[in-house]
This record gives sequence, C-alpha cells and structure tokens, in this order.
Amino acid sequence: MRKVIIDCDPGIDDTLALMLAIKAPEIEVVAITTVCGNAPVDIGTKNVIKCLERLDRLDIPIYQGAKQPLKQPFISAQDTHGMDGLGETNRPINSRKTIEDQGAASFLAQTFAQDVPISVIALGPLTNIATALQLNPDMGRHMDRFVTMGGTYKSHGNCSPVAEYNYWCDPDAAALVFDKLGTCIEMVGLDVTRAIVFTPTLIEYCCRMDPDTGGFMRDITRFYVDFHWQQERILGCVINDPLAIAYFIDDTLCQGFDSYTAVETKGLSRGQTLVDRYDFWQKAANSKIMTDVDSRQFFKKFLTVLLNAHKETIEADLEKLQMG
Repeated sequence: MRKVIIDCDPGIDDTLALMLAIKAPEIEVVAITTVCGNAPVDIGTKNVIKCLERLDRLDIPIYQGAKQPLKQPFISAQDTHGMDGLGETNRPINSRKTIEDQGAASFLAQTFAQDVPISVIALGPLTNIATALQLNPDMGRHMDRFVTMGGTYKSHGNCSPVAEYNYWCDPDAAALVFDKLGTCIEMVGLDVTRAIVFTPTLIEYCCRMDPDTGGFMRDITRFYVDFHWQQERILGCVINDPLAIAYFIDDTLCQGFDSYTAVETKGLSRGQTLVDRYDFWQKAANSKIMTDVDSRQFFKKFLTVLLNAHKETIEADLEKLQMG
C-alpha cells in the first residue's frame, strides 16, 4: 500500500477525489494539506473535515496552508464551486476534529527532509509545495512520486484561453515547482481531465446503486453541473481531481510524454504551461505530460470504490450505459 499526502483546495471535485483516495485499497492517505484555491483555505479545510466525517476517517491529520498565492492577489473559484466550496449545500460540521498546529509548508518540508516512501498528489494551486521548496530545496528529490492536477498542453484553458485554474491562481508557485522540484512532475491536465464528465446519467446511476453516497455526490455536484452548462454547454460536470488520484493508483489510465515544461507568470498568458515537446530549448525533461485517458476504465475504478460495488457489476452497467 503506497503512502500519499494530498494537497488540496476543496472544492467539489477535490472532495470526490478525497473520497476516492481514502476509500481506495491501494493507497494510504497519511496526511491532508490544504491551500487557498477553489475556496479560501479556511473553508477548504472545513470541507476536508466534512469529508472525513462522512468516511469515518477523522484520524487523518490535516495541516492548513497558504491563505494567499505567493505574489498574486487571491481569486477563488467560488463561482464554480459555490460560496461554501461544496455547491451551496452548507453542510454542518458534526465533530470536534481539529487541524494540526504546524503549517502545511513546514510539515511538507520536514517530512521530505530525507528519503521517505511517500508521494504527494497536489490537487490545487501549488503554493504550499512552492513554499515548502523554499524551506527545503531538496524535498522533491526525497519523495516517491509527485502528481499534480493542473495545466494544459493542447486543450483550451478553463479560466483564460490558455490557462488552467490551479496554475493561473498562483502562477509563481507553479513556475517555481516546475523549475526547482527536482523530480518528475506528472501533470494530469485539462487534455485528459476534460474527458472525465460526470453525466446526469452517471449521477442518477450512483443514486440508484447507493442512495446515501450517490445522494451526497448528486447534492454537491448540482451547482457544478449548472456551472458547466452555462459556461461550456456541457451536460454534466468535469471532475478533474479524481482522475489524478485514479492515475496515481493505476498509471496505465493515462498516456503521455516526457518534456521540459515551464509556466508563464504574467500578462495575458499567465498560468500557461509551456510544454517543449520538440526540445527547442534543449533542456532535460522535468515532467510527464498526460495527453490520453481511458475514461471508461477511470469510471470503472471511481464507481467501484465510491459505491462499494463489484467491479464486474460496474463494468457491465457501464456497458449498458454506453460508456466509452
């Protein structure tokens, strides 16, 4: 069982990703760090607690992180996720779960002060990772793997013509991480996550299979579905972050290529990932850029885990629902 730290900004799809990660038998979530992004960090931290309550996993420690990007003013994605970050469901916290006294960046820097068999999956802006790197420049070399949901290669952006939100929110942090991390950055960006559409049919299927979990998924995604229809005329919602978790568990889900990648920090192209696929800059690859995904296999894994179902049942039902 591989150990992971999840850095996140819940957020609707972050919450679905946390549910997948915590329930998946292949990985152990040893800690969760939170960062400003989809919602202010204090709201995101509360949403982590709500998720842990649902899963009866209040034992997992939470380290709260950055309230602001490194240099840019903070602009949340609450227009996408709701003011509470969970689709305006306004669910209460029912436990006395507290966060750790140590900040997220300090925790990350200390954890990776030496080689440890722990990976990081970053689902939000990279502010915590960049700040930890400033505290411990060698941290990337001591971690097992580093997977980030962010960026885009050929797909259009989701908050500007060229930029994905996580890197646009804190481009300076993303630029620093790509430049200084020192280990392969596995970039699960919009080129592959746009194929992961949680359709009304799949949402209703979840409700039929598991009324409690499915009802929760339906409730938190309703706002998200409305946003995607108004913004992109998509019937359903793109659930970006769970793909990063599923890819970490099974890296055959996505295919891509190794490349040197940099991140633009200013101007109209703020947050754009500049992927040097054809080696114009002649720099050593620092990343693996995902370009193709098996969406049916993703949903097979996602639904099997979240709905506590047999994979054969899910596979047969997806066939009937004409998935993939």
